[in-house]
Amino acid sequence: MHIAKVLAPTALLLAVFFVAGANADEAKPPAEAKPPAAAPPASVPTKEFQAKATYCQTCHGLSARGFIGTNPMPRLAGQQPAYIKNQLQAFIDHARLNPVMGNVAHVLSPAMVEALSKHFQALDPPPYGGAPKDLVDAGQKIFHEGVPSADIPACETCHGADGHGKDDFPRLAGQLYPYVINELTNWAKLRGQDPNKPDNSAIMAPYAEKLSKDQIAAVAAYVSYLK
Repeated sequence: MHIAKVLAPTALLLAVFFVAGANADEAKPPAEAKPPAAAPPASVPTKEFQAKATYCQTCHGLSARGFIGTNPMPRLAGQQPAYIKNQLQAFIDHARLNPVMGNVAHVLSPAMVEALSKHFQALDPPPYGGAPKDLVDAGQKIFHEGVPSADIPACETCHGADGHGKDDFPRLAGQLYPYVINELTNWAKLRGQDPNKPDNSAIMAPYAEKLSKDQIAAVAAYVSYLK
């Protein structure tokens, strides 16, 4: 397949990556300096990589900071490469249901996925924040202590005390408030749709179900301010 044929669908890679359906007021990210271009591995042509990385900015903003809008686009900056790779595979396997992402993931070479995931991990823009600050204290308590009465462990158990994640467990620090709310609220509809190919989404499923609406909002508010 020629590069020209795959370039356009790849533009949608991050437009629908971790697709969210939460509603929020349209907002554009504040101006920030263009991040330096990452050096791709020798197996990926520089121009091809730079073209794909530039397309990512269309929806996820400079430095992959994310975009807050009707369908908020999640932050990928600082994300764990292993998590990005696993989620792309989940789209291919239909463990995460999104026909666009399934098609896009199919056309990315392993070398390109590796290059993009490392590029995102190296970016470190400030978080958007913007969540209700009166929820932060409650969210902090849940994140670090869990909800013992509901048998919900601390979020930091898997995502780290700083929220930066590790390996297959994703970074939550700086993630967009409306995106986190949507993902946790609709976890059973968005994740782990292929029981024959379980991943870490299966670990989160029972806890997402137990969290109340207010608890979800609190956790989302807290992590949105983490750097």
